[in-house]
Amino acid sequence: MVVAAPSSGSGKTTVATGLMAALRARGLKVSPHKVGPDYIDPGYHALATGRPGRNLDPWLTGEERVAPLFLHGAAGCDLAVIEGVMGLFDGKGETDFASTAHVARLLDAPVVLVVDAARQSRSVAAVVHGFATFDPRVRVGGVVLNRVGSDRHEELCRAALAAAGVPVLGAIRRDDAVATPSRHLGLVPAAEREAEAVAAVDRLAALVARSCDLDGLVRLARSAPALPATAWTPDAALAVAPEPARAGSGGAVPVVAVAGGAAFTFGYAEHVELLRAAGADIAVFDPLRDEGLPDGTAALVIGGGFPEMYAAELAANERLREQVAAFGGPIAAECAGLLYLCEELDGRPMCGRVPGRARMTPRLTLGYRDAVALARSPLTRPGERHRGHEFHRTAVEYAGEPLFRWQGGADGYGDARLTASYLHLHWAGQPRLAQRLVSSSRSPSVLR
Repeated sequence: MVVAAPSSGSGKTTVATGLMAALRARGLKVSPHKVGPDYIDPGYHALATGRPGRNLDPWLTGEERVAPLFLHGAAGCDLAVIEGVMGLFDGKGETDFASTAHVARLLDAPVVLVVDAARQSRSVAAVVHGFATFDPRVRVGGVVLNRVGSDRHEELCRAALAAAGVPVLGAIRRDDAVATPSRHLGLVPAAEREAEAVAAVDRLAALVARSCDLDGLVRLARSAPALPATAWTPDAALAVAPEPARAGSGGAVPVVAVAGGAAFTFGYAEHVELLRAAGADIAVFDPLRDEGLPDGTAALVIGGGFPEMYAAELAANERLREQVAAFGGPIAAECAGLLYLCEELDGRPMCGRVPGRARMTPRLTLGYRDAVALARSPLTRPGERHRGHEFHRTAVEYAGEPLFRWQGGADGYGDARLTASYLHLHWAGQPRLAQRLVSSSRSPSVLR
């Protein structure tokens, strides 16, 4: 089932995460998913279910891969909970492409609409009626009322919704105890809160269990028909359009070191799966704590996160910074990785691998990008198109030409050993990127 809402801030994450955890507590195997490129909510989903949180994004991966990727993530589970993004019908630009509704249609999945009932009563029926009838291809199968003020308030809302013909599957009272701390880019990632995040998920599970009709929600999820699609696999994805083999590509299995820890919390689960399928071993390292790269490192992947929150600690780890600066193998860096590789971040020294300085700004940069690569790098070839996503409140002053250009913008830095930019790419949509990184790691003196 898809957990959606009329708008952001209605309580989707509260309901979706609490529902995942409550159903797991019942002994069910729950597959967690998130519509769109968001990387913070899936961290809480993973805590709630004990499985990797996975994203479903028609823009980044292609709509034809949404159902196969869903089936891949949901294999062996009893049911799946898919948290939406923004409002139900909010997609790219003026369309609903890549919206929650779009993904619900691609999966033929019923929708649970989370409605913030604060400061209204009978009007919730009008809201639900509008969303239930706006697109007949989207089935709104139930409503969860959020921020209900009292027994009387709940009675009024339920009476109004009875006439609308959409069942109420839950009514959640206002509860400040379940609030999750936020900052400049949304919720604080679960990996940064550790024990606090586990306790927060437990509170959400208890809240949903006592406020919602879990049996009714399970029945709704099980009303979804079987999907006429084949599950995505990394091996099959790589076999569809294999990259030409590089000279000297045989021999030992290369080690790809992937940055993790509190400062680098984001990477799509499929990236590691593709790297392994392409022949690599994966070693995770924490730039906040580890003073050296993993033994035998042949390539680096430094994904997203919040290095701006840990700039002093990253700067203090001078031994690792020097090792990364001198590393001769291929590096793929996105957003947080880009900042870490710059010469400076808010005046503090970083690795100096990217000729540029990064700083925090008050401006939020957010949106999908249809980018064209301008140079050759470990992941890119000139003229190739790459669909990506930007989400940051920092800026980099580069020295040199950009790696990517799109309508109204440009960004990034690339050379024979480095791909670095603000763009988050989903490699399931371009599996050759994993092949290229592994191939170049096997023959670091040659860039094909």
